[in-house]
Amino acid sequence: MSLIGVIKEQQAESRVAATPETVKVIVSLGYEVLVESGAGLKASFPDAAYVAAGAKIGSADAAWGADIVLTVSAPADAEIKKLKKSAVLVGVLSPALKPELLSALAAQGVTALAMDAVPRISRAQSMDVLSSMANIAGYRAVIEAAHEFGRFFTGQVTAAGKVAPAKVLVAGAGVAGLAAIGSASSLGAIVRATDPRPEVADQVKSIGGEYLLVEVEEKMESSDGYAKETGKAYDQRAAEIYSEQAADVDIIITTALIPGRPAPKLITAEDVALMKPGSVIVDMAAAQGGNVAGSVAGQKVVTANGVTILGYTDLPSRLPAQSSQLYGTNLVNLLKLLTPAKDGKAVIDFEDVVQRSVTVVQDGAITWPPPPVQVSAAPVAKAEPVAMPEKKTMSLRTRAALIAAGMAALFAVVSLAPAPLPQHFLVLMLSVVIGFYVIGKVHHALHTPLMSVTNAISGIVVVAAILQINDTNLLVQILAAVGILLASINVFGGFAVTSRMLKMFTRGDK
Repeated sequence: MSLIGVIKEQQAESRVAATPETVKVIVSLGYEVLVESGAGLKASFPDAAYVAAGAKIGSADAAWGADIVLTVSAPADAEIKKLKKSAVLVGVLSPALKPELLSALAAQGVTALAMDAVPRISRAQSMDVLSSMANIAGYRAVIEAAHEFGRFFTGQVTAAGKVAPAKVLVAGAGVAGLAAIGSASSLGAIVRATDPRPEVADQVKSIGGEYLLVEVEEKMESSDGYAKETGKAYDQRAAEIYSEQAADVDIIITTALIPGRPAPKLITAEDVALMKPGSVIVDMAAAQGGNVAGSVAGQKVVTANGVTILGYTDLPSRLPAQSSQLYGTNLVNLLKLLTPAKDGKAVIDFEDVVQRSVTVVQDGAITWPPPPVQVSAAPVAKAEPVAMPEKKTMSLRTRAALIAAGMAALFAVVSLAPAPLPQHFLVLMLSVVIGFYVIGKVHHALHTPLMSVTNAISGIVVVAAILQINDTNLLVQILAAVGILLASINVFGGFAVTSRMLKMFTRGDK
């Protein structure tokens, strides 16, 4: 049985790697859990709640000395030295941007799992920390922007005058961008969005945003679920769109990041100068260099023309309880994968693409980068339409021959059959012809096709039965009455069902 240590994060981090809820699940996997005293206080999780969930409370040295150490942020050099040899460290390590961290972990002889290296495949979605934290960050970015903006997002018409809705531009429609679009749209703002991946257009529209297409010949389809570096033609046209929007919108939220590379510059100083005084920019990529000229990581900057640029890098940490729960759930799902026997022993299987991708150091050897995992998020190319064989139409000669044969058969029946069979046969033929044209002309506006046809047939039955109700034969009268009753039930029942269906799509205040 291995011991899992949950450490108290550095001063600037409010999240914690495990919550009382996730501790219960970890214990059920056969592990012992030791939580550093005060680790969850900033996220409103007291030590007593961890104890009630089955964990022990200990010192920082005890937590860092565990067999498996769970953390949110990457450890400092002094903390790495507290790890025992052969320990497993799990956290957000940014392996592509921090090669020196990997070297330090390898020198300590530990195994390191980077939660931000989870591949974007369906099976790994429950462990995707980048998505879960980006979702929270996108929501929080809108809240921060609304606080700084100081005006309504939604448009209003009041006795004191009309208030126009705020206009928001979201650059990048990944997980964070979509969360920002949805949040701003729900607050009543006019939301526009750009993204180099054409496959996100429908997602933007579905949550109330307007997708601004950058029309260039270059195709910007994604092969791994992330945006890729754009070409010169795209960058030039996108820059023109950003300049046009900067002069019109009130709020800009940038989310553009390329894994393993500095953030691309999207909003220039000239664009910022075009914005109205009181406008707000939230640069969510500030930690990796920023998408906006003039943004400073972790700080609020007000430009000479009165535009506020927020470079906060701790947006998920500003909702610590929620983000800790989601991050802790991501860790739990990884531990479930590493502990198939639920015996409290983690086993790393390099044959598993998820475990291979997140393992950046193994027993003192650097294993980053992993083999590439192709995950095509681009729309599947439409297959060429299959040529359907043409239906053979009946020739005029064949049709004329069949009509002549039918007329001859009808004449023979009328001429040779004893009375009253010819009269009944003629009525049957006329009923078929009239019924066919009546049913075929029924409009489907207020019925389903099936209901309209059955109502038409029932209507013909009612008319026919009414004609027979005065017959001298009692049995015929009874059958006609039964026919009228049953067919009428079908007709009126059809309209009743139609009325109930229409009410499902009618607002209650109408």
